[in-house]
Amino acid sequence: MAHIHPLDRVIGDTWPTLASDAEVREFEAVPYGERIAATSTYEALQLGAACDLDAPALLFLPNADPDETPLRVSHREFIGRVTQAANLFTEAGVGPNDVVSFLLPLVPQAFFTLFGAEAAGIANPVNPLLEAGQLADILRAANTKVLVALGPVPGTDIWAKVERIRESMPQLKTVFVVGGSDDAARGILNLDAALARQPADRLTGNRRIAGGDTAAYFHTGGTTGMPKLVRHTHANQVYQAWAMGLMLRLRPGCVFLFGLPLFHVGGALTQGLATLTSGGTLVVLSPAGWRNPASVRNVWRLVERYRPEVFGAVPTVMAAALNVPVGGADVSSLQRAAGGGSAIPVPVGKAYVERFDIPVMEVYGMTETSSVHLISYETRPIRIGSVGHPVPYSRVRVVQLDEQDRLVRDCAVDEIGVVTMSGPGVFSGYLNESHNRGAFVAPGWVNSGDLGRLDEDGYLWVTGRAKDLIIRGGHNIDPMAIEEVFFQHPAVALASVVGQPDAYAGELPVAYVQLKPGAMADEAELRAFVADRTPERAAVPVNLYFVDSIPLTAVGKVFKPALRWDAAGRTVTQMLAELVPAGKALSVTAGPCPVRGNLITVKFEGVSDGERDKLGQEVSARLAPLVWKHEIVWA
Repeated sequence: MAHIHPLDRVIGDTWPTLASDAEVREFEAVPYGERIAATSTYEALQLGAACDLDAPALLFLPNADPDETPLRVSHREFIGRVTQAANLFTEAGVGPNDVVSFLLPLVPQAFFTLFGAEAAGIANPVNPLLEAGQLADILRAANTKVLVALGPVPGTDIWAKVERIRESMPQLKTVFVVGGSDDAARGILNLDAALARQPADRLTGNRRIAGGDTAAYFHTGGTTGMPKLVRHTHANQVYQAWAMGLMLRLRPGCVFLFGLPLFHVGGALTQGLATLTSGGTLVVLSPAGWRNPASVRNVWRLVERYRPEVFGAVPTVMAAALNVPVGGADVSSLQRAAGGGSAIPVPVGKAYVERFDIPVMEVYGMTETSSVHLISYETRPIRIGSVGHPVPYSRVRVVQLDEQDRLVRDCAVDEIGVVTMSGPGVFSGYLNESHNRGAFVAPGWVNSGDLGRLDEDGYLWVTGRAKDLIIRGGHNIDPMAIEEVFFQHPAVALASVVGQPDAYAGELPVAYVQLKPGAMADEAELRAFVADRTPERAAVPVNLYFVDSIPLTAVGKVFKPALRWDAAGRTVTQMLAELVPAGKALSVTAGPCPVRGNLITVKFEGVSDGERDKLGQEVSARLAPLVWKHEIVWA
């Protein structure tokens, strides 16, 4: 019997419908362990490759151009390179508990490194866009033994950062470089040349990988303080690949336009591992992925050229793609759209339904759940704005917690509380034990930090990030609801609402707006548009700031901390303007401080020693009501 799902022993040549809770429970009557056909990611990749060894695993487009000839890596070559990478790392002294970190863009070697490192030891994919100090912190926290990095390639500074941090990492003995030369005296070896010397038909280490063995560390959380490293087992990651193959109906020969980085679980697992273990093809949209403007500019021509059935991206990319005319491109291959990482704005979701007549499957999860944990089932009524139901064998609850994040009770239907999740994808804890305090509300139930509600039909509605709530005079304001209103305006490309510190109310909502290319909007008209459609008067933004581009993280999420810092700086500048002595200069910045939290720095230039005491007292008195700490700098 033919199997359309290589990782599932039970599913034959027909997808289960899973159209109701009863059907999902019937499906789950088969124990998960009896279904799953692979113990490790390496074994799962072997199963995917075996569907057709000569079919492409990777089609790499250096310029994200549908007219260029891609670099083709067959499944036979792919599993061979992964095997060679595992053997190379084993030869370099990597054992099951040793870590291979890598700093690479979306080049083929990044895929070989990720899964080869998991076969030999523990992979640690790291965002190469981070500053050198942050990179060093993550590599040290992971106890990195081997590093793979992009060499001195024009247009990138990855290698320069590697050179800066190596001296602070005496435990790092070997560095493999992509696009650079050997320097054996310094422990630097060219990766491609070293791989070529390894056997591709077998693992030389004779390792027997157990499902409970650690496969990878993924860094998550903020950019200050001790890095939080999420431990994934092989079983965690294989479950994600299995679940996404099932829910997105990935099958041998499927194609996926791939543009997410491998240091993000959505790229490495939800899209990458799931497609490869399904016997499918990843069309890699240049080393920069979706960050390459050509990837979005060419999106519908790429769909026409490579015929994917799923269009999967983060919401910012989904929104940007809507601004690209389809023109005469044939996009009839698309059968579903899937997005997550942050909420898909309702107008964006509706636009995909109306324009392409396909279901929009919003996903929800976190690094700690090995990525997707809930999804809008295409076989059930899709409620745009909801993230649907848990994938099979997973569970979700909405609960009330006390001040110490301890479980009090489950919430009633439609009552907002903290979202918590359990299932085969949920991690066992962070690498650093100190980070595990508050991570779980009960054994096996991870605290998402998000607020949400479950409706009477079990659909989860995520209402906001707990830490993103704006608290105006004790009144909780969910920024997501206001952002949805902005997206209804035809001129708005992106909008983000954050809290601006206020001496009286604590916080006030303000909005940052990025307009569509060539669009015009009047501030007063846009504020009136939002006010007319926002039920709560207290939630209407008190200020609106037009910006050329809203700051995004490396995976396309809005980076709200930067907006909060900017809003704080604007507020304090206005609060202190009348205190600035004639002929003197004031500048205000805000940002994170590892010791004091959010910190406002007030800098005066040209103020004499005799004026400083009085001015400093006036500044401190003016800023005292703010919840933010401040410091005064004299220059």
